[in-house]
Amino acid sequence: MEKITDKIAALPADGRFFSLEFFPPKTTMGSANLQTRLERMARGLRPLFVTVTWGAGGSTASKSLELAEICQRQLGLTTCLHLTCTNMSKALVDEALNEAKALGIRNLLALRGDPPRNEEYEGEGEDDQGGEMFVWAVDLVRYIRKQHGDYFCIGVAAYPEGHADEAYPQHQDPANDLPYLVEKIKAGADFVMTQLFFNVKAYIDFEATLRSHPSGVFKHLPIIPGLMPVQSYQILKRTTKLSHAQLPPSIEDRLQRVKGDDEAVKKVGVDILCEIVEKIMTVPSTGPRGFHFYTLNLEKAVAFIVERCQLIPPISGSDDEEDDSVAVFDSGYLLSVNGSDGVNGMRKHYKRRQSSVNSDPHNRVVVDTTSTHSNFEASADEAGIPKGKVQSRANTLAISEGEGSLGREATWDDYPNGRWGDARSPAYGEIDGYGVSLHVSVSQAARLWNHPKSPADISEIFIRHVKGELEAIPWSEEGLNDESIAIRDELLKLNQRGWWTVASQPAVNGVKSDDQLFGWGPKNGFAFVEFFLPAPDWEKLRRRLSSLEDVSYYAGNNDGEFMCSDAESVNAVTWGVFPGKDADVGDFVLRIITPTIIEQVSFHAWLEEAFGIWHEWQRVYPPNSPTAKTLSEIRRNYWLVSIIHHAYVEPNTLWHLMLED
Repeated sequence: MEKITDKIAALPADGRFFSLEFFPPKTTMGSANLQTRLERMARGLRPLFVTVTWGAGGSTASKSLELAEICQRQLGLTTCLHLTCTNMSKALVDEALNEAKALGIRNLLALRGDPPRNEEYEGEGEDDQGGEMFVWAVDLVRYIRKQHGDYFCIGVAAYPEGHADEAYPQHQDPANDLPYLVEKIKAGADFVMTQLFFNVKAYIDFEATLRSHPSGVFKHLPIIPGLMPVQSYQILKRTTKLSHAQLPPSIEDRLQRVKGDDEAVKKVGVDILCEIVEKIMTVPSTGPRGFHFYTLNLEKAVAFIVERCQLIPPISGSDDEEDDSVAVFDSGYLLSVNGSDGVNGMRKHYKRRQSSVNSDPHNRVVVDTTSTHSNFEASADEAGIPKGKVQSRANTLAISEGEGSLGREATWDDYPNGRWGDARSPAYGEIDGYGVSLHVSVSQAARLWNHPKSPADISEIFIRHVKGELEAIPWSEEGLNDESIAIRDELLKLNQRGWWTVASQPAVNGVKSDDQLFGWGPKNGFAFVEFFLPAPDWEKLRRRLSSLEDVSYYAGNNDGEFMCSDAESVNAVTWGVFPGKDADVGDFVLRIITPTIIEQVSFHAWLEEAFGIWHEWQRVYPPNSPTAKTLSEIRRNYWLVSIIHHAYVEPNTLWHLMLED
């Protein structure tokens, strides 16, 4: 039950450390797989602490606390629980603080969270003891100190490039935020953790400003820069837009050149993050230098970064002396990351340990005693039974980095695609883990979508988005992807019919992976549509779909009703075949990658969120207004339907089916 500040203070003055952020997965399978991943990362990487996110308005409270308990109690990781305060009553905050205390959690990251909702909605769903709601993070810091004294170590957020609520801020400047940050420290905050950034100069200037501030409150305070490993080009662009983080042209150019190849993007991203870390390490510090990584519940990229930057702490004398030995794999080579061949001393100074005493015997029976018939019997040693400690720290680290067959199994979900990935992945769902949100302020929502008063007004919003005249809708913060331009006319016709499309994909067959419009994945390497429609329209469409063999569908509404063509089907809507080499056996193989999957579990998880977004949009407006009533009626009377047509060799079949009268 250590405090983060105590752990930092115990490090050498010139020491270094890192921490990792995780969020509660959306599915049960994702949660189970995250626990396995956490166990591996805890052993192989040894972060100083981990943080667990808290959904907007407490929307993920129970799942966040469950994950925090696993980290703190089961894995023995010092855990810092995020706690947002807007749209939460004091009663809810008290409950969260008491739960954290019961779990032995002594570290909190006090955040403001989403902008406050319309004041007429405050207290909705709360009991009479709900009490006054918080407005700013400083209110939460003061309240925690008042109620719990020094029991908790409290961190607060800072913005190296300035904080802004608007999508395109004209005056985003960290100097505007500085008085509020000073106020949070004076209220009792113990450390600062920054928003993600890629402009390293902006961070260095920001830290220098804090250290020299006349108040003196930052002089020796831990300031931890927040960094996000690059998982894919699309996620990077979306995240930097949502967080208002500048992507320097030099970095964007490097990633732009490989944006269609997720594996290449990750490798370039590792280079970029390592360069940022190394640059910050050159800046004199008043104490140990630390870094916080927003993992998005993935492990491969962050494992490379922390090893290459020598952030992994050394093994203590109490650990097994063999624990730092090199990983056990049959590939016979050391993994190189963009020219880096041996990092943190772990792979430089140790000879690769063999996986067994003798790996020669093949097709022989393994016997417990000494073999007397060498042609058809082998002892355990001869048969390749591993010697020594297989689950060593070095082995675990190599697995997290994707080495060997075990590593490939551990990083099987390394193509992150948000809700379009595999529902078994810990990374499935929202990219930030903060739950259902419009990702815009109330004023910004009103500016973007005005005050729709009828389904026809909603149709016009979707139509403008498909045409490229509207930058975002509540279900997407960006315009159409380039590939969707190929089906723009069909999407327009559906939306003009009052069937509001939120996701789609054209039918493409056998396109090369480096195709400028449709390509993805390494070089040399089903059509579907999803939409909201009125309940009567869905009943007519369902009868038509049920008679077709080449179509799969999933449909649900806000009341929990669900229908599907086949509950057991798993639809790989996007898949590709790429040549590669199996490092374990030295043979060339064909690797099939399926980054876009639609099946019952993932649809159910998205269904709840999709209708939750209708509710969040409704809350932008006064509850008795025509707009709020319209959005409420739609939420009650519409269905969300996802249709997959398997005849992808016939690119227009799905659209003919959808648009016929």
